[in-house]
Amino acid sequence: MSQGTSIDKRLLQTFVPVNALSGEHLDRLLDLQQVRHYRRGEVLFDVGDTDNMTVYLLSGEVTLADVEGGTQEVSAGGIESWHPLDHCQPRRRRATAATDVSVVCFDSARLDALLAWDQSVRFVMHDIQANAAYESDREWMTRLLRSRLFYRVPPGNIFEIFRRLRQRKHKAGEAIIHQGEEADCCFIIKEGMCEVSVRAPGALEATPVAILETGQWFGEEALLAGAPRNATVSMATDGVLMRLDRPDFDQLLREPVVDQVGADEASRRIAEGARWLDVRTADEYEQQHLPGALNLPLSVLRLKSRLLDPSRPYIAYCDTGRRSASAVFLLRNAGIEVQVMEGGLNGNPLLAGAAG
Repeated sequence: MSQGTSIDKRLLQTFVPVNALSGEHLDRLLDLQQVRHYRRGEVLFDVGDTDNMTVYLLSGEVTLADVEGGTQEVSAGGIESWHPLDHCQPRRRRATAATDVSVVCFDSARLDALLAWDQSVRFVMHDIQANAAYESDREWMTRLLRSRLFYRVPPGNIFEIFRRLRQRKHKAGEAIIHQGEEADCCFIIKEGMCEVSVRAPGALEATPVAILETGQWFGEEALLAGAPRNATVSMATDGVLMRLDRPDFDQLLREPVVDQVGADEASRRIAEGARWLDVRTADEYEQQHLPGALNLPLSVLRLKSRLLDPSRPYIAYCDTGRRSASAVFLLRNAGIEVQVMEGGLNGNPLLAGAAG
């Protein structure tokens, strides 16, 4: 096996469920890719391997063989190659290069986290655009949702972060944070502009280094690092800032607690009348799903949650549990009783093996 170069974003858009990501999130996924090359006869992975990788075939042909002697040939460009190779953990089949092949690999947990984030944000953006109460806030909220810091926030906390922000008006020239002081909060610019300045060691005055605009954060680096402020930020114009205090910041970066059940308990509850809720994309569902599962992709929960029976409990699942955990929070306001199958399909091979 050898490592190779990166692949084009257009090629990513042929893979399931990667093709469900928006353009900007595809760009982020490109940073996570690992391209590998195998010679004919080399083994990509074996039965029982737990590599936690999602593997797509780019070129060549791969033979998948199970312990009972069954085999399947997968050729690059064919329908089967649009889906991950033997997408189970531990692996249920051996993958052998029938020809020289190239594959692209992604960390499964990071891919599912990115899918959960992407689809949750679409849900929130739809709410922002549809709700007249947000009319004056749409610009900064939308820019905030696209900021790199916001990717650190678990999807289940997206709504909560807006609730905890505190609005304050400030005048041009007012210093908001000072270089060297301890950090106790961070800010998002709702209206106006701010100037960032840094005073170098030995210098008498600070030097302006940047201008921040609507929707941008500042002050978060010191909170993340637990270090003093590394710059002074002042209002370049009159404006409005949204303040988030350290305790709220720390809490919102942690994964929210969700009601999870193991595979055995989930199966028992299904037998008692609960229903499986598959929150993956329609393409993933068509490829494999649990018997009787209702497919309600995370990205359309807001529009289709009315299809759920509020008198019936549901057990949500995806590949790793990240997307289904987000679904719990998105459905909470709809009055739907939903629990998450711990570990998702990847973490429950026996249950995944029963999926058709």
